Amino acid sequence: MKTNRIRIKSSQEIDILKKAGKILSLIIKQVGSSLTAGMTTKDIDEKVESLIQQYGVKPAFKGYRGFPACACISVNEAVVHGIPNQRIIRKGDIISIDIGIIYEDYYSDSAVTVGVGPVNPETQRLLEVTEVALYKGIEKACASRHLSDISHAVQSYVELHGFSVVRDFVGHGIGRQLHEDPEIPNYGQAHQGPVLKEGMVLAIEPMVNMGVHRTRVLNDGWTVVTEDGKPSAHFEHCILITSNGAEILTR
Repeated sequence: MKTNRIRIKSSQEIDILKKAGKILSLIIKQVGSSLTAGMTTKDIDEKVESLIQQYGVKPAFKGYRGFPACACISVNEAVVHGIPNQRIIRKGDIISIDIGIIYEDYYSDSAVTVGVGPVNPETQRLLEVTEVALYKGIEKACASRHLSDISHAVQSYVELHGFSVVRDFVGHGIGRQLHEDPEIPNYGQAHQGPVLKEGMVLAIEPMVNMGVHRTRVLNDGWTVVTEDGKPSAHFEHCILITSNGAEILTR
């Protein structure tokens, strides 16, 4: 990956991306707090669509490469890209909600995994480790560090706690496009790859499995599940690289 392929955002672009991130953080928070047993994953997506309209932004995922919904709703063993449908969520389920929006032609992307009522202790530990791993990666995302320092921090923390990071799907740059350079794996050796520079905007998104890291795609062509059927968690923030570290845009 050549550093000069990673776009440095202008101050005007950064202002727009900050506004987009703020709106998305409000949407994610409202959707996450609204989950109750008995809802369908389609109900969740309808809530997302309603909020997207309310905030005057556009859905980034709906129609993207043919994806049929505004949000990816992934339940329990589903890692990412779950298609909302009539599946009923139940107490003890974990729901990964991944939402992208477009604001003034710029993209923002964020994800959170939420338990529906009390979940079993090991699953709760999975959620906590995955979220902390995201912030461990963000801590390494500052100017003059290497891109893989983020990846290594995520993997090290996850594996220290006995879980595994997904290899098949990665984070990414973001801006005028939903997916820009660079790709950001959640695993790898430190001090490798491009040097981070002020003005880069990245979407960091650990996907962590309770069991093996391997995944497979269901017959719907989208939903990714763990190979062993054990639960998976997913957290994501968009960040801005600054001279003082990373500024989280979707919090």
